Order: sequence, then C-alpha cells, then structure tokens
Amino acid sequence: MGEIRPVTQGALIVGITFTDECKIENSMNKLVEKYGPVAFMSDVFDFTMTDYYTAEMGENLKKRFCCFERPIGLESLPDIKLFTNAIETEYARSDGERLLRTVNIDPGYVILSKLVLATTKDYSHRIYIGRGIYAEVTLRFLKDSFAPLDHTYPDYQTPLAIGFFNEVRDFLKRNRYRWMTGNESSI
Repeated sequence: MGEIRPVTQGALIVGITFTDECKIENSMNKLVEKYGPVAFMSDVFDFTMTDYYTAEMGENLKKRFCCFERPIGLESLPDIKLFTNAIETEYARSDGERLLRTVNIDPGYVILSKLVLATTKDYSHRIYIGRGIYAEVTLRFLKDSFAPLDHTYPDYQTPLAIGFFNEVRDFLKRNRYRWMTGNESSI
C-alpha cells in the first residue's frame, strides 16, 4: 500500500498577455493585493508565437511572466484561476455581443519536477481539479532544465520562458525549507 505523504508547496506563477500597459499594471496590483509581493518577473516580450488571441485581443500583443514570493498550496489552483478569470472579466470590453479580454492571465505553479498551468478548457492531456478548472503539466524538469512536452504552448517553449522557469525553480529550491518549516505562510 502506498504511503500518504505531505504535499509540497509550489511557487505561484502567472503569464500575462496584454496590449495595454495600464491593464497589466492594474491586473498586477490586484494579484499582489491578493497573493503578496512579486519575487521577480521576466522582461516584457512580443507575443508573436501564435495568433490565437488576435481576434479577441487585437494586434501587437505583449506578454510577461511573474513569480510571487509566497508559496501556494497546490490545491488552491482552482481558486486562483477563478480569481484571475474575474480580473480578466473586469478589464474586458464589449463588442456589443460578447466580452473581449484585454488581458489574459494564466496562473500556475512550479514545483521541482514541473510547471503546471490552470485552464477552463478540457482536453486529453488535462486533468479536472475542481470548480470547472483543469490542470496540465506544461513543462517538465529533465536533467538540468525545464523541457516542453508535445502540447506545450509555443510561448512557454521559448528560451526566455525556459530560462525564467529555471530561475523560478532555483527560487523554489532556495526557499522550500523555510516554506516547509512554517516560517512562511502559504496561500
């Protein structure tokens, strides 16, 4: 029989796609208010890997990855995704028939072995985790670096993304003992 072990905490990350600097700043303020300070973030980069969001969000999309200082319990991912969806809705614009996002926030977590992202869309490689939310392993750690899988989004396969999430993993390694001993409260 398998032994039930304590579940590790993860480093909360978000990927934010946007066109308007004001919208990302307002979104980040809400995230910081809820989840605490940002430990570090990537440079803003052009989101040109796919045109998936162009019809909804427009041209000249930008993206940034962020890692928060405080750890999260992995079971909190559905609630985090629902919160980020609420932010997206708040800053959405209407075309008269439907709401169109001006900011897209993809939350997830990094643990030593993988990066997991939350989504509202089911697919063969996604697992239902409750409250209408699914999770997918987006990157896995092999040898000395994160590596994409066949379903990994193109923006998470870039050298910038791989480097950023390797940095998040290093941050996690430096802080996990402090987090495990209870010297840092999780979300």
